[in-house]
Amino acid sequence: MAACFSLPATPNSFMHFPSNHKSYRKPIHCSSLTSQSQSQKNRLLNLISNQERGLRTQSDPQKLSEIIQAIEDLASIGRDSVTTGSSLSATWRLLWTTEKEQLYIIKNTPFFGTKAGDILQVIDVEKKTLNNVITFPPDGVFFVRSTIEVASPQRVNFRFTSAVLCGKHWEFPLPPFGQGWFETVYLDDEIRVVKDIRQDYLIVERAPYTWKE
Repeated sequence: MAACFSLPATPNSFMHFPSNHKSYRKPIHCSSLTSQSQSQKNRLLNLISNQERGLRTQSDPQKLSEIIQAIEDLASIGRDSVTTGSSLSATWRLLWTTEKEQLYIIKNTPFFGTKAGDILQVIDVEKKTLNNVITFPPDGVFFVRSTIEVASPQRVNFRFTSAVLCGKHWEFPLPPFGQGWFETVYLDDEIRVVKDIRQDYLIVERAPYTWKE
């Protein structure tokens, strides 16, 4: 999801939910929210289940409004949780987004004789790295490397460092640029919900595999 898979004119992170609400309650670990948020989570996943990673939502303002409201409801439950710890480190696979660059690629890759496969955000909090990845089966991949810094209990700052477009026997480096932030407003053992510097939304799931360069 700020968080990003392309090289946007205005940085996003995938890939990113602001939470400026001031609370005097003790922060809650994300796993403690599971029973409280399960129904809201199920509602959100049901809303996006037939949206083709966001393609259908682009032409359905009512559905977009319903999804954003469901995101905000889930974010409200998790507003005091810490989502920038070790549980953020994972290979995350895109379920739904409003990020126009990613949706453009998903929609238009068939014109180039291929299709967009898994779209990933690979985060390692300890190593302070973020890779935004778009796969083009069977052998193509485009990825953007970034460095990250945890800025608050839910916010992560990022800066692009390099980008590469690869085929089976070739690769083409691209000049990355930009920086920004993303906020993870909900995180559990299965999904992560994000809002970024451009107010784009991202919903990802933990992939059943670990992506490596």
